[in-house]
Amino acid sequence: MPDAIELLKTRRSVKPREMSGPGPSPAELETILTIGARVPDHGKLAPWRFIIFEGDARQRAGEVIAKVFARKNPGAAAADVETERKRLMDAPLVIGIVSFTKPHPKVPAFEQELSAGASVMNIVTAAAALGYGACWLTGWFAFDRDVLDGLGLKPDEKLAGFVHIGKPTRPSEDRPRPVLSEIVTRF
Repeated sequence: MPDAIELLKTRRSVKPREMSGPGPSPAELETILTIGARVPDHGKLAPWRFIIFEGDARQRAGEVIAKVFARKNPGAAAADVETERKRLMDAPLVIGIVSFTKPHPKVPAFEQELSAGASVMNIVTAAAALGYGACWLTGWFAFDRDVLDGLGLKPDEKLAGFVHIGKPTRPSEDRPRPVLSEIVTRF
């Protein structure tokens, strides 16, 4: 296991098309999800939940995405519909992080949504710590109500994102990172 600080300094997203199997074992997945649930959560509201897409479930979810795309884009080429069908097929495991808010006198909805975002980042970091590549993605279908309904989300739920997890097929190149002097001020 890498040193925690070194892991955080060097973690990088891996494109799903640059991932292969095998994905995390059941024990590793439980570890990833446990860490995903261990985030700041003012009020102990747990304003998030997880949907696991692995094996055939990735294809079934792709069918939902493709059907909605085809219905909303009747002139779309068959190749474009097929691209939508394969949205969750590159990585062996995809975790959907569902965000919802609960009325609370001290915890505004925005803070609850930030907790869901923290959950996503913990999942990404846990996967990296276990030696997997991970990538937090959304896309049009993550915000389309018909797709969300088809994936089983309730009307008051949103998708914070999909985390694609698999073994990297090649070394990842880092991208330019912000220069601290340009983003840090002192009050």
